[in-house]
Amino acid sequence: MNEQYIVYFISKTRQSMHQFIEVELKKEGLSDIIPSHGSILTVLFENKSPLTMKEIAKRIGKDKSTVTVLINHLLKQGYIEKITSAEDKRVSLIALTSAGKAIEKKYRDISKRVVETAYEGFEPNEKELFLKSLKQMNSNFINHSGRKLNED
Repeated sequence: MNEQYIVYFISKTRQSMHQFIEVELKKEGLSDIIPSHGSILTVLFENKSPLTMKEIAKRIGKDKSTVTVLINHLLKQGYIEKITSAEDKRVSLIALTSAGKAIEKKYRDISKRVVETAYEGFEPNEKELFLKSLKQMNSNFINHSGRKLNED
């Protein structure tokens, strides 16, 4: 195997997965959502209570300005809302709207199909080794870049 093509294959795999998710979103009637919204929606589905932009950014490993752009799109589409914190009026909390809650099953179904497709043809031990290898590779880059990234 030619090891120098690692960046190419990681990039192509990310691009292919992104396209797969876009197709799945359209099939489910969710063409107003893009794959980049997935991590925000996941955090909100799992948390079940409103979060600050800072908390969301930390949990998904993206900077606040990137999260702000994604949040604004989801606000515009009506999937989330901003709520002023009762404790601190300067703080806005992000919460799912009823429309956001209504897409959770479709979103989880798409996520399941993504994982099933990604691991198609893998043996159980291969899945575990592959994930362990990706985590190690991620850790190597974090250690050599001196940057702290979300390691989830």
